[in-house]
Amino acid sequence: MEIRNFVIIAHIDHGKSTLADRILELTSTVEKRKMREQFLDQMDLERERGITIKMQPVRMIYHSPSTNNESSTNKWITNSEFADSKKDSLFDDNYILNLIDTPGHVDFTYEVSRALAAVEGAILLVDATQGIQAQTIANLHLAKKENLKIIGVINKIDVINDSEKLEGLKQEIAKLTGQKPEEILMVSAKTGQNVEKILEKVIKEFPAPKIYNGKPFRALVFDSHFDAYKGVIAYIKVIEGEISGQKTIIALATKAKIQVLETGIFKPELTPIEKLSSGEIGYIATGLKNPSLIKVGDTLAADIEARPMIGYREPKPLVWASFYPESADDFDLLKTALPKLKLNDASLHFEPETQEALGRGFRLGFLGMLHLDITVERLKREHNLPIVVTTPTVSYRIIYKKGTIEEIFTPADWPDPSHVETIEEPWVHLEILVPTRFLGNVMKLMNNYRGSYQKTEYLGLDHQIIDFDIPLSDILIDFHDRLKSISEGYASMNYQFIGFKPYDLVKLQILVAGEPVEAFSKIVPRDMAYREGNAIVKKLKDIVPRQNFAVALQAAIGGKVIARETIPAMRKDVTGYLYGGDITRKMKLLEKQKKGKKKRAAFGRIELDSDVYLKMFRSGE
Repeated sequence: MEIRNFVIIAHIDHGKSTLADRILELTSTVEKRKMREQFLDQMDLERERGITIKMQPVRMIYHSPSTNNESSTNKWITNSEFADSKKDSLFDDNYILNLIDTPGHVDFTYEVSRALAAVEGAILLVDATQGIQAQTIANLHLAKKENLKIIGVINKIDVINDSEKLEGLKQEIAKLTGQKPEEILMVSAKTGQNVEKILEKVIKEFPAPKIYNGKPFRALVFDSHFDAYKGVIAYIKVIEGEISGQKTIIALATKAKIQVLETGIFKPELTPIEKLSSGEIGYIATGLKNPSLIKVGDTLAADIEARPMIGYREPKPLVWASFYPESADDFDLLKTALPKLKLNDASLHFEPETQEALGRGFRLGFLGMLHLDITVERLKREHNLPIVVTTPTVSYRIIYKKGTIEEIFTPADWPDPSHVETIEEPWVHLEILVPTRFLGNVMKLMNNYRGSYQKTEYLGLDHQIIDFDIPLSDILIDFHDRLKSISEGYASMNYQFIGFKPYDLVKLQILVAGEPVEAFSKIVPRDMAYREGNAIVKKLKDIVPRQNFAVALQAAIGGKVIARETIPAMRKDVTGYLYGGDITRKMKLLEKQKKGKKKRAAFGRIELDSDVYLKMFRSGE
């Protein structure tokens, strides 16, 4: 049978998972009694948030009836019926369709890029009510880099009656994909209207994978997960040759020898089959218990001398945060959970870290804030691990006067400024897609940030794409929320790392009772240091418990204090037992108490409880 490997790509919430549901129903891949919404979204977290986090492959069978056999009228039949039909040759054209449902959020772009490397075609889905969004264009660029055939599809036509708007949207999509406007399909994934035409177009226009069955086995790993019984399950696209159970193969990146326990396909549950051949997408059970031996993007081959596949790049984390278990006893659980999580999330990076205040933990690298949020939730749900997360930050590059270069991730690594030539921070190319009526609001918003305007492009009559270069740290925390707020939810954004640029950065040190507390320190631009320092000491004033002496909270750069708050001492009524007598008796006792507090303030130290750190980091989330 001929094979078609393809993906659905779109902006978040444009109906990818719903379209996948309809295709599963049309091909009878999933029985009606088992069908549910967002069927390919396997995690509860995905269904609750209505977003796709993990790409999910599925194999379907498409049967085209024989034109000479009029008794065969149903184009869509079950797989068991297909097996019977092969005996009496009722069907002329039979196709294996391998679909990969992909995420739409910018933080999961790496998931999309890996899926695109395993297919030959892409369905570009656009919501008719929202139009083309920033991530639509970003995913389209990724698909074009892989030289994929692209089909444009407009979704949710059941909720819009504006034919003029639909025609304008057709023109915009056609301009992006290189199709003719009349070739753009209009469907409703919710009702199933015209969905069948998508599969007909997939069969007709998407190229079949190149088949090399006579060569030694070689396959690309595009995803993986861990199974307690079968070890690491590697999701593969077979490039050359074939593979079956009990064969021995090599992972070229790690040189690990693998005794294949099982080969299979996605239906979408893991379904064992006898073998996988060139052009097919499926999985192999490796039996490996060490997750680090299988890397996403690696090449599996029959011979260690085989040529590895090219085109994959290691994801570069952009956002960093430290994870600590709420209970120190759970450190070993966290240490075990993170490698298993990385197996299913190749863009996650982690390394051990220790802080005096919080104990042993890990510093983790993410592709964005949603990626961080999802990782915290998965640790809670899948491993029952409550986590303390420090304030997210970015990495900085230090260029020393002697010529060496070092990348640092926390203020604790900040070097002596006298040895430093320049300090660089990561910058990104930011694309904001916005309706024309909100253009003024967006430009006003950008005046509050350090970014530099690059250009404006027009996408149709009503939308514009505004390009900025901006420091990543500026858009890290609340920029997306502000953008949605000033555009009534219509604007969308996408960013891409472009490199490091020099800036006047300083280490903002926080002192509690004269002692520096490294956990609260931050790296900030010099011109924003006062505002940041003032905000931190004000927060601390509300969180740190009062002592028997006044506690100074200070923000300093080097030896210079730039902001200060004071927590007043707890007051004890030392004159309460006095009754009558001269006022001087009371004044003597108060003066004595004042001297005692001053002495304690000079020599006293304050030990911060872990609750202070928890409250501080959570208030900064």
